[in-house]
Amino acid sequence: MVDNNTELATLAGGCFWCLEAVYEQVKGINKIVSGYSGGNLKNPTYEEVCSETTGHAEVVQITFDPTIISYQKILKIFFAIHDPTTLNRQGYDIGLSYRSVVFHHSEQQKVTAGSIIEDLDKSEIWDNPIVTEVKQLDVFYVAEDYHQNYYQNNKYQPYCQGIISPKLAKFRKEYLGDLKTS
Repeated sequence: MVDNNTELATLAGGCFWCLEAVYEQVKGINKIVSGYSGGNLKNPTYEEVCSETTGHAEVVQITFDPTIISYQKILKIFFAIHDPTTLNRQGYDIGLSYRSVVFHHSEQQKVTAGSIIEDLDKSEIWDNPIVTEVKQLDVFYVAEDYHQNYYQNNKYQPYCQGIISPKLAKFRKEYLGDLKTS
């Protein structure tokens, strides 16, 4: 709980630029910060995380209004916008820093994440089992400024055009009713 009206969700599902670009369009999301969690080095830099020696994952920390969007809905979007069955990989992004993790902030978030994963595995949507970890958030480190609002600031960069834009188009089609109107 951030304050009486908002809560936090911290998610790792590949490149944080992709997650940030999707969640900034969702109703009830007040703020998204790209960063690093799950590692063993204090205040890591992007270069250190990319070296695969710190153990950190690229994450987004989402501040949301639970009266508008539920934590469960945030997780359903999360599992729809990345492949939770590939270990330490999302597409061409390979390494521990691109693993799939739900970093929970409370016991209730832990239970919710576990339940959703169990339901998704039973549904057999994917050919392989979900490998997403569910872990207690220890520390969140804010990424460098140039990673914040990356897609909005770099829409014409090749990675954004080739990877993020198609993901956003698919997301918008599937979650039209959840999009912000302004």
